[in-house]
Amino acid sequence: MTTRRSLLSLPLLAAPALAPGLASAQAAWPNRPVRIIIPFTPGGASDLIMRPVAERLERLLGQPFVIDNRAGGGGAVGLTAAANERPDGYSLLLTTPGPLILLPQMQTGLAYSAARSFSYIALMGGAPILCAVAGNSPIRSLQDYAAAARRAPEAVSFGSSGIGSMGHLTGVLFGIQAGAQLLHAPFRGAPEAQQAVLGGTTTSLWDTAAANVGAVRSGTLRGLCVSSPERAAILPDVPTAREAGFANVVSLNWFMLCGPAGLPAAISARLAEAVRAILAEPGIRERLDQAAFVRTEEVAQERLAAWVEAEQTRWTPVIRASGAG
Repeated sequence: MTTRRSLLSLPLLAAPALAPGLASAQAAWPNRPVRIIIPFTPGGASDLIMRPVAERLERLLGQPFVIDNRAGGGGAVGLTAAANERPDGYSLLLTTPGPLILLPQMQTGLAYSAARSFSYIALMGGAPILCAVAGNSPIRSLQDYAAAARRAPEAVSFGSSGIGSMGHLTGVLFGIQAGAQLLHAPFRGAPEAQQAVLGGTTTSLWDTAAANVGAVRSGTLRGLCVSSPERAAILPDVPTAREAGFANVVSLNWFMLCGPAGLPAAISARLAEAVRAILAEPGIRERLDQAAFVRTEEVAQERLAAWVEAEQTRWTPVIRASGAG
């Protein structure tokens, strides 16, 4: 188990690699508050996962870790701000795939690049997408759902939180894998998509599991699958798409802790070890389980940039098929 002592004793960058006057500051990192930019409004999923981790980082590393919500432009405002910060370990970023790898494929002229603008520190977890129908729907399984969509192209509709959202793209991914043509109905958020399903104007939804847990538990929605590699602890009776026979329907709205490009390797390593230890704490794990988060695959820090690139490549044909890019 990682202890405070081992975290604080990790080696730091050698002075010759630093600019004049920066070596002494880096040698004592952190010696002042660290800011974590979240590119969304307060209270969302990114806050839910980052705030408890930030609290424990403060205890482990002895300095405040302050959340700075910079919403706008689908997350582009926050990522642009983070990319332009000094790579000194005092400005970090928590991002999701939306602004990092999806938005750049749907919108030109962004002032950052996933390949060049960031240093990747830790993959922190993910939020699965839920496919659900009304509780009184004759569709009782994902196989039923696929069969209905194959019988009548575009007669089976699905709601999401908007064009280009992870829910939208996961629904498109399912359609590709199932050989079915679904009709997408974009809404302004998960509550509207859910109401459309309950009201009978939309057949189904593909949207974040967290936003629909209450409806599934009450029986007003029937969960057909979650898109995570493993079942969500908070919805243990809802199978994964893999279990339901669609092995390639896997998606997560994952959360990645980053810094600006050029972040010193020793600071990245120190943060990565700290985050890894925090996420293994039973109290944190239980808190994230109850928020409908799931564990992500273990990716070594030195492989994170390649992992992000592979994710970007994986979603490219789906974005094209969706008409969003």
